[in-house]
Formats: sequence, structure tokens, C-alpha cells
Amino acid sequence: MKRIPMALTTGLLMGTATAALAVPPNELLVKGTITPVACTPTFSNNGLVDYGKISRQDLNVDTRTQLRDEFLDLSISCNTAAHFALIMRDNREGSAIVNSEIYYGLNVDRSGNRIGLYSLHFDPAHTVADALPQVYRTDSTTGGRGWSQSTSRPLEIAANSWLGFTDVAGSTAGPVEIRNLRSRVTLVAVIAPTSTLDLTDDAILDGSATLEVVYL
Repeated sequence: MKRIPMALTTGLLMGTATAALAVPPNELLVKGTITPVACTPTFSNNGLVDYGKISRQDLNVDTRTQLRDEFLDLSISCNTAAHFALIMRDNREGSAIVNSEIYYGLNVDRSGNRIGLYSLHFDPAHTVADALPQVYRTDSTTGGRGWSQSTSRPLEIAANSWLGFTDVAGSTAGPVEIRNLRSRVTLVAVIAPTSTLDLTDDAILDGSATLEVVYL
């Protein structure tokens, strides 16, 4: 994903019968970079996590219920080594029971009640990138202008923070070039208290999100 900045400058012409103020012409600038780099993210099982039928009696009435953890293998393959980061967009935006960039919604029941939420956890310890001896994660909350100190601690993939990868611990230099990356990510799902849901009919878990690669 590349942003194309646009700048517009204008000049106001002022004059009299005897003199005129010279001004630059109106100017429109459109800039951007077309890159030959192409990276493709792929989830195992086509990105599908299916909890099957969940009995009401297995859920808590007045507190949230965390379902069993599920795991997906994530692969990032690029046609050449590249600096990149990841973000995830919620296709069910506004349906998570907690408002946070790390939580994604499971849609709503027949009465419009929010069913729950899920998050996707990335762990550098379960990640391999090219021939790097170890992978650390680094993240940016400023659109890539600055990066956190790289660490081996796990992190949830977020909707606004960019997640990048490096082989240097404690670095704030941002992601290094990587061509192929493989990681096992953990999906954690939570269901709202059944007292807040309409269970006169089936409530369908219908979470959907899109993982995006940002080229740096």
C-alpha cells in the first residue's frame, strides 16, 4: 500500500492600472512511486477458523467466555527481498464487544447484539524469516515514521499499528528486508455473556478481516 501525496499551491493576482505583482502560476503536484516489489500473504486453511456448533450451556451467563485457541500458519512471500509491515482491517467493524484496534468483531445476533470479539497474536518465537538466526517484532503507530524497540515478546496484529520484522534486538531502525516469512499465529475468540444475547435462534459467529502488506 503506497500513499500518493498531493500538494496544491495557489497564487492571488493583485494589481493596478500602472503596476502588477508577479506571482507563480497555479501548480498541482501529484507524486508517488510504482514499485516492482510484490508480497503475497497467505493463511493456512484459506484463513478459515470454524468453531462449529457451540452449546449455550458451555457459555457463561454473566461473564464473557473465551473459546479454545486456534492456530493458523501465516506465510509472506515476496518476489524480492523487501521492507514491509502488516496491518489488519476489520470487515465487521463496530461489532467487537471491546473498542480497540487489536480486537475484531464477530458480527451481531438477530437483535443486533454484539456476539463477541477475536484477536490474532503474532509470536516472534514461532516465526522464521529467510536465513535470519532470530526474528524480532517492531511496530509503528506513526505510519512508519518511527518504530518501537524491537523485541521477542508476542503482539496482537492491529488495525492501525504497523507490525514489522527485524533480526536485531532492541533496534528502532524499523523492519529489515525479508523475502519469505513463515509464522504460526494464534487466534483468540471471546463470546459475550449469554444474558446480553438473543439466543431464541442460532447466533452465527461471522468474523471477517483482511490482512494487508504495507511496502516501506
